[in-house]
Amino acid sequence: MVAEHVHSAPIVVASNRGPVAYRIAEDGTLTAGRGGGGLVSGLSAIGADAGAVWVCAALGEGDRLAARRAGRRLDPADTGGHRVRMLDIPAETFAAAYNGVANSVLWFVHHLLYQTPLEPAFDAEFREQWAAYEAYNAAFADALAEEAAEGAAVLVQDYHLTLVPGLLRERRPDLRIGHFSHTPWAPPDYYRMLPDDVAAQVLRGILGGDRAAFLTRRWADAFAACCADVLGAEVERTDGTATAVRFEGRTTLLGVHGLGADAAFLRERAHRPDVEERMAALRKQIGPGRKTIVRVDRTELSKNIVRGLYAYRRLLLDHPQWHGRVVHIAFAYPSRQDLAVYRDYTAEVERVADGINEEFGTADWQPVALHVKDDFARSLAAYRMADVALVNPIRDGMNLVAKEVPVVSDDGCALVLSREAGAAAELGADAILVNPYDIEATARALHEALLMEPDRRAERTERLAAAATALPPARWFVEQLEALRALGPTAERGA
Repeated sequence: MVAEHVHSAPIVVASNRGPVAYRIAEDGTLTAGRGGGGLVSGLSAIGADAGAVWVCAALGEGDRLAARRAGRRLDPADTGGHRVRMLDIPAETFAAAYNGVANSVLWFVHHLLYQTPLEPAFDAEFREQWAAYEAYNAAFADALAEEAAEGAAVLVQDYHLTLVPGLLRERRPDLRIGHFSHTPWAPPDYYRMLPDDVAAQVLRGILGGDRAAFLTRRWADAFAACCADVLGAEVERTDGTATAVRFEGRTTLLGVHGLGADAAFLRERAHRPDVEERMAALRKQIGPGRKTIVRVDRTELSKNIVRGLYAYRRLLLDHPQWHGRVVHIAFAYPSRQDLAVYRDYTAEVERVADGINEEFGTADWQPVALHVKDDFARSLAAYRMADVALVNPIRDGMNLVAKEVPVVSDDGCALVLSREAGAAAELGADAILVNPYDIEATARALHEALLMEPDRRAERTERLAAAATALPPARWFVEQLEALRALGPTAERGA
């Protein structure tokens, strides 16, 4: 049975998280839950008859059991019809690679999150984790090499798999390989906090591909600058813009694909009965006649929730006319709670929100409505109701919340947006841009947004929605696939 799958897929996608997650019931049976995100929409766009295969990692015990039971491919009934190979990477290796390196080092570097007087400190423990990251990437490279047909297009996703393009190139030089970074990319001075050999290894890994793609031109330029600074690579430019990196006889093209919101899905989903029920509950909690400032985030350190709350507090201090007239709906859904720093951050979000309510709240007005239980229907309800959306990350590859709110807003929404979000490149003209570190400036922006006339707010929202949906997930995926397929034979690409 295995032989019929080997070297058969003309399109292969690799990502840490797949389109399905499994849970083990008390009786030992497995329950499959459908995954989401742009990759699912993208694979759906190319059709089941395209023969694409998705390679992902088992994330928990349910996934590992499903992977072992399935052998090579998961049951298509569990995966929405997609052909999925889930890798049963040893739990210890996965944890060290995922938590120790991907989420605690690479994520921190690209989002500029380190408190540099104390961190990072790359010691023997890090070297053990880095070895696990190498093994994790090698497992993906081996699986991709087995699945891909001659000359297949392989799309590798994100910071978890930076070494895969180079490793796969060694195994299968015939393939057309692309890597996409969903995060920002750090500027050279910050990137060079990584150990020298690790910094070079990550760049060499991505440069093993034919294309390296990013969410914005800013992140692509930062990657090119790191390649020049760390590796001494040659950067090709057109009109001052980095278009390719030449290194050790190979050329890796640089691409930019600004992932947009899925308008059709969001608008349909936002008007289902469960969303209407959540809207009614939120209106009851908020009270009649009050304006709303909405944020929807995971309690991810880069999302800057605490400073957002402090900016709202500053608004109430500086503009007491808003007392009793506005409510900050803050959805802060727990993220990465297996890491202590994230647990501490979640606790700080709750502490600050409680403090604002104690300081300003009255018998009939709770200034902050904080919700920490993930509820997509409730998020959509808040999107529809928002007078103001606050999206103030320290740094973000894109930020789809900034794009989703204007798409589903009922009456128009003023967007207060961090200039450090990738989305600012597309939405900045009709958003109120802020420095995410400046609490007083953010408070002034919130005041300006609350005062915006309804007609002006509606006009800006319409333009924001158009920009936000310019490259929906399906098209985003197909655009990258077409770019890879347009490349010439291996010999012409300098491989």
